[in-house]
Amino acid sequence: MSNEPTPTERLYAIVEQGLCIGCGLCQSVAGKDRVRVTKTLRGYLQPVVEGELDHTTVDRIYAVCPGTRVEGLPERLLEADTKHDNVWGPWRRMVHAWAGDPEVRFEGSTGGVLTALGVYLLDSGRVDFVLQVKTSSSEPSFGEPTLSFTGVEVFEAAGSRYGPTAPLLDIDEVLRRKQPFAFIAKPCDISALRNYAKQDARVDELVKYWLVMVCGGYFTPQGTLEFYRRFDIEPQEVTALRYRGRGCPGPTRVETAKGAQEFHYLDYWGEDETTWSLPFRCKICPDAIGEAADIAAADTWIGGSPNRIDSVDDPGTNVLIARTRVGEELIAAAAADGALTLENDTVPDTVSVYQPHQVNKKYAVWARHQGLADAGRITPQTERLRIEQLACELPEATIRFQRDGTRQRVETGKATEPTPEIWKP
Repeated sequence: MSNEPTPTERLYAIVEQGLCIGCGLCQSVAGKDRVRVTKTLRGYLQPVVEGELDHTTVDRIYAVCPGTRVEGLPERLLEADTKHDNVWGPWRRMVHAWAGDPEVRFEGSTGGVLTALGVYLLDSGRVDFVLQVKTSSSEPSFGEPTLSFTGVEVFEAAGSRYGPTAPLLDIDEVLRRKQPFAFIAKPCDISALRNYAKQDARVDELVKYWLVMVCGGYFTPQGTLEFYRRFDIEPQEVTALRYRGRGCPGPTRVETAKGAQEFHYLDYWGEDETTWSLPFRCKICPDAIGEAADIAAADTWIGGSPNRIDSVDDPGTNVLIARTRVGEELIAAAAADGALTLENDTVPDTVSVYQPHQVNKKYAVWARHQGLADAGRITPQTERLRIEQLACELPEATIRFQRDGTRQRVETGKATEPTPEIWKP
């Protein structure tokens, strides 16, 4: 009898080893008759095998999954005059910006720039639709993929989603439309679709703009439940959850049949990074800064977090990182036509002041990956992200601390998920 894992066991290993981010791409690769990404008992969106899998299909999934492979900007997009920073990667322009429309700036998260760009791309006829995320119609804390064909639809989907979201669930159906579109998503989702472009030529043909937020991760379902209970909110009574928006960052708003309650953003996230309740995959993410996108948008809070006083009247400002010539041209055109307001170009060192947690993770992540390898776990394959080069700048004691800490997380079960089982109400 062979001791080799079956195709199903290999797919589930990605989930069980804490590497699944729930992007939904494995469903598109295998077909929903064989793999369905759905809410599981742990509260995440995860793949559940429903038909017979073969090793060839699972090999394809491993090649595209952002839990097993993460790469930087495709080499063909790295032009000779593109600047490079060891932490922040390739860039052509960094500039402070906000939505030119005050309503978009207010409604969106921070400065509303990704919403503004999505609206602009449709209103200017540059794309036929935008693949993005909106509030789930069935799970208040979740997001769900949507195709926006008008600026109004983009605007209606404004606001960050910090819960499970699978934007690539039906990417084959999206590509079958044979229409040019823009993709607005998290860095891991962008990475997944870039991986998939190597298997499906339609991706590079049809995705005209790749837009991403610099990502701090999303909350675990358990973390959201604990937030509800801390404020005596019954989770089953929640009908709507807005994480931020309508200001900078704007209130976290929870609605139930009894009415609505609003909280400060920090009531949900906590006062600093040590209180963040993140999936394990987010803690070992080698590219939370969107290196594979045309444009990445980041918050501009000094020290990485808003404070409770100044943020009340802050209208919101993002920093935009244009990584490609396409991204650079889009920012300039959107500003010229009034969709964006630009103020003061900036440099990587300043962005690091806004995003110190991204800097810290970028330096630490190579050692964390080595800790996975030490524990015999699947180790994400990376290219063009410089994580080993950055680790070499750290003291040996720091590398050892990060490496041993990750290995110990594995050994104590803190980096392990159960085999997915479908959640049933």
